[in-house]
This record gives sequence, C-alpha cells and structure tokens, in this order.
Amino acid sequence: MTDHMTAPPAAPSPPAAAPRPTLGAYARLAKLDIVDYYIGLPLVFTMTLPLLGLRVQNLGFLLLVLVAEIAVVAAMVSFDDVTGYRDGSDAANYGSDAARRRLARKPLVAGTLTEPQALNFGRAATAASVLLWALVVALAPHRPLWAVAGAALCLVASVQYSWGLKISYRGFQELFLIGLGVGWVLVPYGLLVGQVDGFVVVQALIFGGGPMIFGLYSNTNDADGDRAAGRITVAAQVSSRTNTAFIVALTAAETLLVTGSHLVGVAPWWFPVVLLPVIALRVAQLFIGFVRGDILRARRMAIHTHRVTVVLLIGANLLVPFLPGMSV
Repeated sequence: MTDHMTAPPAAPSPPAAAPRPTLGAYARLAKLDIVDYYIGLPLVFTMTLPLLGLRVQNLGFLLLVLVAEIAVVAAMVSFDDVTGYRDGSDAANYGSDAARRRLARKPLVAGTLTEPQALNFGRAATAASVLLWALVVALAPHRPLWAVAGAALCLVASVQYSWGLKISYRGFQELFLIGLGVGWVLVPYGLLVGQVDGFVVVQALIFGGGPMIFGLYSNTNDADGDRAAGRITVAAQVSSRTNTAFIVALTAAETLLVTGSHLVGVAPWWFPVVLLPVIALRVAQLFIGFVRGDILRARRMAIHTHRVTVVLLIGANLLVPFLPGMSV
C-alpha cells in the first residue's frame, strides 16, 4: 500500500508593507492647497493699515499667525480624514466621483498614508498649534481677553471638529465653518489693534460666510454618505427642497448684510458697490447648483466667489483711504 503524499500547506502571504510617507502625501493630508481661511490675514493687514501704518513688525506678527493657523488646520483635517476613513464616509463621498473631487486629497482612502501615520501627524500638528498660538499671544501688541479667548476657542474647536467631541458630527458643522472664518479675522485684528468696530465685524462675517456657503454645497453632494456615517448636517437631515431653501436663505442673508450694513450706518456707501460682483456670482451658483443640478460645479464656483470677495475687500481697503471723499 503506497503512502499518499499531501502537499505542504501554502505559506501565508506576507502583510502588505505600509506605504512610505512622502512630503507630498503629508501636504495633501494637511490640505495645504486650500487657502480659503488663510487669505483672511491679508484682509486683516489692509484693515489695520489706516490705523497702524506699514510696520515690519506687524507683517512679521501676521506671518507668525499664518504658521499657527496652518498648524491648526493640519491637525483638524488630519483627524477629519482619520474619522472619515474609519466610518467610510470619505470612501462613499470621494470614491464614486474621484476624478472631479481628486481622490489623492484623501491619502488614507488613496492608500498613500496609513491611519497611524495620519494620527501621528495630527497629534504633532496639535502640539505645534498650542505652542505657536501661545507664542502669538505672547508677542501680540495687545491682548484683549476676548481675542485671547477667541484664539483658544478656534484652536480647541478645530481639533475637536471631527475628533473627540466631533463637533461636525453633532450638528454644529455649519456654525463652525462660519465661526472659524470670523474668528480668524477678528482675533488677529484684535491682537494688533486692541479693539474692533462694527465695520470690521461686518467684513469678518462676510469673510466667514464664504467657507460656510461652499461647505453647504459640499454637504449637499455628500448628504447620503454623511447620513450613513451619522454625521449631522442640514443636508443630511432635511429634504432636498428644505436644504435648497436653507442655502438660498443664507445666501440672501449675506446679501442683506452687505446692503443693510450700509443702510444702518455701519458700513460706508462703497461697501455694497464693491461687492456687487459677489452678489451676482452667488445668484449664478444657486442657478448652477439647484436649477442645472451641478452641485460640484456650484461648489467650485462658491470657492472662487469667496476668493473674489477677499480680493475685492483687500483692494477697497487699500485704495479707499487715499481717495478724496472716500474715507470709511
């Protein structure tokens, strides 16, 4: 009787090697190409020029604030990517339309970074944020309590956006998006000048409204994925028609702020005139998004509209003080 030879068991396949992290992958994780909160600092600089003049130390201070803001955003979006990777919302929201939304911007979903690598980067960015903002406050020409508290609130809320308290999952995402923009205008302005007036607050609100509005278009596109992941946004919680009405109402509120602030004497007469192109662009993006149904194109247009708004305000703040009869 012959013995039957059995084949040796197959060797287990080696585990896939972790991707070697690159500077490009970390830059995409930190979303360094998204400048829409950082461009508030040139706006702050032009608003302070009539009061403080052109001082090298103020420019250096704002550059330090810029580095501190970059660190905060790097921490925020790193933790956001980890959370979105874990709950599957990033795969759902980006995987079906990778060409239009650039899947490479999500390194975890794209496989260019691992979860531990992203977590370590987020923790390092958080530590850097605390140190940098402490340095900003220590070197500030003025330290009004509200500005110091505002800086701390922006830092803590950003890190907790999708991590820890998970603010963006609890129904506060839209409020956060406008609040961070407003804070990152008022805080550096207050640290430089020591106080704010009504027109500064109006410009801060207009600036903060930009990221919120293009965030609303993103949420509209991502409603199904966010709903499945338990992320509470207006778009994920209400009907399509109600969500459209909500975005139209907030767009109208921005226009009302632009025109009404002049009518009540807070903003100068040139303010609504300068922002007329912004009002036209807002109407166009509503048409593209909700009449033509191209939400992602409307989102891109809303991003450009925010940047146009900042450029117009910077130009007006630079030119107006030097034109006869055009003072604020």
